[in-house]
Amino acid sequence: MSRIIEICANSAQSVVEAEAGGARRVELCAGIPEGGTTPSYGEIRTAQSLAASVDINVIIRPRGGDFLYTPAEVQSMLYDIEMARRLCVHGVVFGCLTKEGDVDMALMQRLVDAAGPLSVTFHRAFDVCRDPFAALEQLIALGCDRVLTSGQQPDAVAGIPLIAQLVSRAAGRIIVMPGCGVREDNIARIARETGATEFHSSARSIRPSAMIFRNENVPMGSPASVAEFEILQTDRRRVAALL
Repeated sequence: MSRIIEICANSAQSVVEAEAGGARRVELCAGIPEGGTTPSYGEIRTAQSLAASVDINVIIRPRGGDFLYTPAEVQSMLYDIEMARRLCVHGVVFGCLTKEGDVDMALMQRLVDAAGPLSVTFHRAFDVCRDPFAALEQLIALGCDRVLTSGQQPDAVAGIPLIAQLVSRAAGRIIVMPGCGVREDNIARIARETGATEFHSSARSIRPSAMIFRNENVPMGSPASVAEFEILQTDRRRVAALL
């Protein structure tokens, strides 16, 4: 059985590391502490130039938080999808919900149409939708290629029961891709117990900063985020171990 591991890469350098570890597809994101936001034009172009053998799926998410978007945010998403198409990336990743917690079919159709020939993944907005089985059928009707999910649990191991049901119900009509907490020590179990064939993992490690002079009294962001002198980056050794 052919299996695919998609690496959640938080930078062009992480894409390079993913390629070196043997990955053939990445989801490129910025804003990892927010759950992933759209990367810049420069980040995408750099990743393409440095890791030409890797398929790049670009997340289209204008901000962190919920998945109920304003007209201004929708316009940003459409412009970012247009950018992704111009750059000829492999695919785009997005998800939109109504205030009632259902898939926003009208908005999703606009975004899917805008994506044109690009592969479309519905991201973990799925994990906070009201009815996962109804949502699965809606995503199939929209023509999405895959859905990324932790089984509506904090991580994919806890979500194994629902993921297995989703894989069974999908019956090959859409790819159900477990993600969140997928690691070297549990990926075989997730594969065995869910029947999934694609998996999503960050495979990141902390890389210490090369800075010699350090003023550690001045934080650049939220205290909850990683320290300024520690860099979270995809680790080629962990990618290889997953594979």
